[in-house]
Amino acid sequence: MKSLNTWITLAIAFAAAPALAQTPAPAVPAPAPDRGPQTNWWSQAGGENGPERIVWAAQKTPETPYTGVNKPIWHIADILKSHQGQARWEEKVVLTRDFDGRYVQMAPGDKTKCMFYADDRVFGWVYSGAVTITIDGQEPKVLSKGWAFNVAPRLSYCMETVGTEPVVYYRNTPAGQVPSYPESETPTPVPGYKYIKTKITSTGGYDSFNVPFFNVTEYGDSKRTGERFLYDGHTSSNLNIGMNLTELPPVTNWGHWHANMVELWVNVYGNVCALISGVGVVHGELGDVINANEERWHRATSCPNTGKSIRMAMTPRSKEGQVHYYQVDQRPGGQ
Repeated sequence: MKSLNTWITLAIAFAAAPALAQTPAPAVPAPAPDRGPQTNWWSQAGGENGPERIVWAAQKTPETPYTGVNKPIWHIADILKSHQGQARWEEKVVLTRDFDGRYVQMAPGDKTKCMFYADDRVFGWVYSGAVTITIDGQEPKVLSKGWAFNVAPRLSYCMETVGTEPVVYYRNTPAGQVPSYPESETPTPVPGYKYIKTKITSTGGYDSFNVPFFNVTEYGDSKRTGERFLYDGHTSSNLNIGMNLTELPPVTNWGHWHANMVELWVNVYGNVCALISGVGVVHGELGDVINANEERWHRATSCPNTGKSIRMAMTPRSKEGQVHYYQVDQRPGGQ
C-alpha cells in the first residue's frame, strides 16, 4: 500500500508540472511601430509639401485692379524726390486688408512716442541714416542702413534719430488698427476713437522664428541662407534670397498666385525683377516696394547680371499654410 501511495503522489506531481509551467510570464512591451511617412496626408499641418493635385481655382476677371496708394512698384527715388526739402514726412505706399506700409523720414533729433499694437507686429527696414529703437524688454539698439526690426505684439517701442542726418525707413503696421500707449505717454487723438485707461496682463515676446533686430546687409554679404526674422500666425516676412542670374526665366513661366491675398516685397539687398500678370516685368532697385495684387500671377528673381538679391516678402497666414497656385505644365516652385 505504501508503494501505491508513493506512486500516486508522484503521478499527481508530474501531472501538475505542465500546469505550473503554463503560468504566464510578465508581459514584455511590444516594440514601437515603425513610424514611416505620413499616410493620411490630409491631416498634416498646412504647407507646400503635399502630393500634387490638379484643381480648379477661381481667379478674378478682369484682374484685381490697383487702387488707392497701391501700385505695382513704388520707386524709392521718386518718393525721396517728391519730399525733397522736407525735414520729416510719411508716404503711404501699401494699404491692403492686412498691412499698412509707409516710408518715413525722421529729422535729426526727432523722437516718436512709445506705442504698441494689441495683437499684431510692427516691422520694417532702414533705408538710410540711423535710428535708435527701444523695445520693451530689449536693450536700446542703434540701427543703421540695412537693419530690419520686428516689434512683437503688446511690446511698446520708441524710435529716435541718431546723428546729424535724417533717417529713412520702411515701416509696416497692421491695417485698420490704432495703437495703444503705455500709461506714461499721452495718446495721439484718432478720429472716431477715445482713449481710456485699462489694465492688461497679456505679454509678447520672441522665439526661434522671431528676433527683434536683423542685419540684412550682413546676411546678404554672407553665404548664409534660410534664416527668418518674423513669422507668426498672422504675418510672415521672409528674407527671400535670389541668386545671380544671367537671364530671366522663360516668359512661359508665370510663377504662382494666391487667393484673396496680396504678396509684397521691399527690395532690401540688390535688384529684384518681378513679373506680374497684366503689368509685365518691373525692375526694383534697393528700397523699391513691389506689390503683386490678389490673384495675379507673380514671379520674383534677381535681375540678370546684377548679383544676389534679397526681397523682404510680406504675406499673411504663412504659418498655417497658404496655397500657391502653379501652372499645370510647370514644375511647382520652379521659378
